[in-house]
Amino acid sequence: MKFLTFIITLFAVASCCDKKSCTINKDASADDSTVVFHPPRSVQTSVVRINSTLQTWSAAQPWDKSAPKKRRALGALLSDNRVLTTAEMATNVTYIELENADSTRRIPAKVIAIDYEANLALLEPDNGDTQGFFKGLKPLTLGSPAKIGDEVSVWQLEENGMPLVTRATIQGVDIVSSFAQGHYFLTYEVKGSMQSSTSSFTLPVIRNNQLLGLLTSYSAKDQIIDVMAPEIIAAFLADTADKKYEGFPSLGIAISSTVDPNFRTWLKLSDDVGGLYVTRIRKNSAAEKAGIEKGDVIIQIDNKDIGRRGYYSDANYGKLFWSHLIRGTHKVGDSINLTVLRNGDEKKITATLARPGKRLIASHTFDQAPRYLVKGGFIFQELTATYLKAFGKDWESKAPLNLLDVISSPEDYEEGRNKLVFLSATIPTPATTGYERLRNFIVNKVNGQPIADIPSLIKAFQAAGPDGLHTIEFAHGPPKTIFLDATASDLVDTELINRGIPELSRD
Repeated sequence: MKFLTFIITLFAVASCCDKKSCTINKDASADDSTVVFHPPRSVQTSVVRINSTLQTWSAAQPWDKSAPKKRRALGALLSDNRVLTTAEMATNVTYIELENADSTRRIPAKVIAIDYEANLALLEPDNGDTQGFFKGLKPLTLGSPAKIGDEVSVWQLEENGMPLVTRATIQGVDIVSSFAQGHYFLTYEVKGSMQSSTSSFTLPVIRNNQLLGLLTSYSAKDQIIDVMAPEIIAAFLADTADKKYEGFPSLGIAISSTVDPNFRTWLKLSDDVGGLYVTRIRKNSAAEKAGIEKGDVIIQIDNKDIGRRGYYSDANYGKLFWSHLIRGTHKVGDSINLTVLRNGDEKKITATLARPGKRLIASHTFDQAPRYLVKGGFIFQELTATYLKAFGKDWESKAPLNLLDVISSPEDYEEGRNKLVFLSATIPTPATTGYERLRNFIVNKVNGQPIADIPSLIKAFQAAGPDGLHTIEFAHGPPKTIFLDATASDLVDTELINRGIPELSRD
């Protein structure tokens, strides 16, 4: 593809590595008291290496992809030649393969189920001699939940196939977001000092010779290993049994704590009651259908008292955040019982849990190509959280304020829209002269037609006004309205194709 020399790069999509997204730190030092070598077959017969090639779509140039990246990890071998790994290993993959422990056999693989929110993926061979590849291997079985103080083992493989096993101890349990931000699941916090090794992007964690969970991150500084809990893995695997994966349920609310004493007085909450204040209810959610209202205070879920900060007492783990009662103990279609206070009066509500409905602003767009339109040099896109996060680590302060407002208050923009379309950039062309600095403007109408999404935008541009001009109206200004010469923009579109843009739209 020819490079578009006149496109100004708006920003660089950078990847960062922190506790929640990075695994083995190359500078991590090993403690001889915690790292032991086991006989080779104790590890080699139950794990396989996973090699992935990944490519993400460019936020600045949505018709193009970023440079490919490679990842290498260990997956847990399950029954029926299935391999369990994290979603991070299988998201946006262009190629994925399985490799045995001593690197003598490889076989292409495919993703049969993936959950970006829980950070889990299930693979199986795509083709080839599966019997030859799995000959002599022994699947792991998923173990029961552990408790604080239990010892576990983290399995690694050196490049030469030598197994490396790290003993570690569970020191806490929490609800953690490990991949798709804003989605929290039960996670063990394990103390252990690990060595740098190959295939270590994610690793199986073993207890009593059974699979306990998967390592999702490791902090070399604190020597803390995050491990996805077996309850979450069990629910994921059960959902994959019918080959129609649904995902984890949602109630569909946004909440805030009730710690502030003045706020509690206004809500008419007594000192012996905790509670979570419902700040927003998503359209067509389980909460909306059940009759939960904005302003309600949830004080119980399935007879569990909810504290002022949203925690309840779990019989196995102690204090856990309330979301585990929804996503960690139930599946789609289950009913839950809630007790709420509405204007000081107690009400009992039963809700049937469902998957989250489509949002105005998608929280993630993994494995999805962005929808866009290039017209005369204007680049229009549908706003996503992925686009905003491309502004870097501090995107919540660096991204445009008007677009951040959509993220924080989507209900103010939902009417008449399926997705929010905005002008993301302007390529300097003869058709955009004078508008070169325009970017990050929310589109309301084009040629008098309301814009609900990219398909409606494409349709609106199909016919210009009687004066031969396209009229573009923004939600805010200045400028509130701009004009695009239809003939000039058509000529520019042809030139953009000649200069290297493969497609002017994706709908």
